[in-house]
Amino acid sequence: MSADSKNDIPGAGGQDGRPAWMKNFIGFSNRVTTPMAAFNKIRRGDTIFVASACAEPQYLLRKLAEYAPRLSDVEVIHLLGSGETLFDDPKYIDRIRFNCFFIGSNTRAAVARGQADYTPACLSEIPVLMRKKQLRIDVALIQVAPPNERGMCCLGVSVETVKAAVENARYVIAQVNPRMPVVGGDSCVPIERLDALILHEEDLLEFTWPAPGDLSEKIAYHVSRLVEDEATLQIGIGKIPSAILRHLKNRRDLGIHTEMFTDSLIDLIEEGVVTGKRKGMHEGVVVASFCVGTKRLYEYIHNNPTFELYPADYASDPGVISRNNKMTAINGALEVDLTGQVCADSIGHRFYSGFGSQVDFMRGAARSEGGKPIIVLPSTAKNGSVSRIVPTLSPGAGVVLTRSDVHYVVTEYGIAYLYGKSIRERALALIEIAHPKFREELLRRAKAMHYIYADQELPSDCLFVYPDQFHKEVELANGLRVTLRPIRPRDEPLLQELYYSLSDKDLFLRFMGNNPCFPHSRVQCEAVVDYRDRMAIVATIGREGKERIVGAATYDVIKQNDVAECSFTVKEDYRCMGVGRAMLLHLQGIAKECGNITGFRVEVLAKNKPMLNLFYHGLGERRSRDCMHTHLEDGVYSLWYKFTSEE
Repeated sequence: MSADSKNDIPGAGGQDGRPAWMKNFIGFSNRVTTPMAAFNKIRRGDTIFVASACAEPQYLLRKLAEYAPRLSDVEVIHLLGSGETLFDDPKYIDRIRFNCFFIGSNTRAAVARGQADYTPACLSEIPVLMRKKQLRIDVALIQVAPPNERGMCCLGVSVETVKAAVENARYVIAQVNPRMPVVGGDSCVPIERLDALILHEEDLLEFTWPAPGDLSEKIAYHVSRLVEDEATLQIGIGKIPSAILRHLKNRRDLGIHTEMFTDSLIDLIEEGVVTGKRKGMHEGVVVASFCVGTKRLYEYIHNNPTFELYPADYASDPGVISRNNKMTAINGALEVDLTGQVCADSIGHRFYSGFGSQVDFMRGAARSEGGKPIIVLPSTAKNGSVSRIVPTLSPGAGVVLTRSDVHYVVTEYGIAYLYGKSIRERALALIEIAHPKFREELLRRAKAMHYIYADQELPSDCLFVYPDQFHKEVELANGLRVTLRPIRPRDEPLLQELYYSLSDKDLFLRFMGNNPCFPHSRVQCEAVVDYRDRMAIVATIGREGKERIVGAATYDVIKQNDVAECSFTVKEDYRCMGVGRAMLLHLQGIAKECGNITGFRVEVLAKNKPMLNLFYHGLGERRSRDCMHTHLEDGVYSLWYKFTSEE
């Protein structure tokens, strides 16, 4: 038994003088030893696996640093190091070299210097590599909770690759720590599999993150619009994920199946938002591979049947992930090019992080019924000097997600849906959610690469910010839910689809006999507006990215008389449901908020009864009777009215 620290035999003594948590060591006392004695089993050229993240056995690593002068050509591999880096000092050259599957802040500099290695791999595949002996594990350094009455030791807060390492290592050295939480799932190993037991109590590593700022909150707002009731979430750690979770407090019966979770999840569970009732598998249970957080989290999950941890080849298996209902995977990126390629592990040639479970969860979510794979990133880096939406990936940047894998991309400027879209549609959608100061250059580069129309336009001022405040959901009298929102340039194909769905009669009435053809050159003029002197809104059904336009309404300001010329179109199947009236009232509300006009005017063929009824009755009988002005000439009605302060 180690005598290196007063914590080596922690707790109050039992009747035999030993701590109560040691009662289940009977029969294995011969395996209790000191770190130095255990390290004598390490051979030249061995590969040592170290448990990940907050399960990192800090005491063993400190002792290994002391033992290092006796080692030669040893490789230390880990998924994610979280504690102090002890082996990037030049004195360890030719003795210990790190190899990371995911580069953390404590090893990033060493990897950049070429003093440590990075092995790119999906998290779900690492246990498989161990079992196939393609990844050789000679010695495993892990941390466990004391054994239970059945002789099983829980791996606690990190199971992902640790269990496979224990099962495949030649020699396993375990730091037994009574402060390690006991968690359900497939998270235990038999004590007989542990060759050396080092009894040492210490606090687990803890992590906190700065409070989210305005940028994180804006991204979180857009992401929250994509998360439906009864969805199953995979979400990472950091400021943006924390903000996203806070924006979900009005959702119902969310589930969690994720790579890792943090303290932020506790609040949603306690508020009844996360219940897991509708997951479709592991219902009522939070499923993950590891967790990273504070003592609050560790105490919360201890012996809590709501939480289960599983190895990564199960929890991160895309096939398993896809069995969750409405699987919504939310992952970060460093850079996205205009075709949809995602770089998430490097900044140019410099490796920055790793694959983790991003590919696993994005593909699993794509295959889930109602699933949504979502990439989130701020629009800029380096204090706003660099765009993260780029014409082409930086030289050396690695593609973590291919063009065909990407569905949703979210920045603080909105949501771009790319799946099944052409390069032209993708490029335009991504330019729209890039930072305004980079859009003009992105547009120019996209044209030069022939990604988009040579005459493609954006709103005249490229610094415009899409007026998301005019996004509104309404429920019509028949229960149909319709989204009313300002039009975007990328809506051009949907607007064409609306117009080509109209009958010849409707086309004649709507466009007053003009040529009923709608090429890009014509429709672009309606899809690209300045959101002030020219405003257009659309009524859509269907979820974000897969919506259809069932109505459109526009106004153009007529400067000389301070009113705006209006036009309305409603798909035939959606008439007499209140779509037109909802658009009229919303458009009027927008105009009043913008404050640059005092009323609406419309020119309508006398035969166009639906449009006449909309203007005569859409505002209410009394309003129309008192304030509507009409003039009929040559079969065309001119109708106009002034806004009132009461409306």
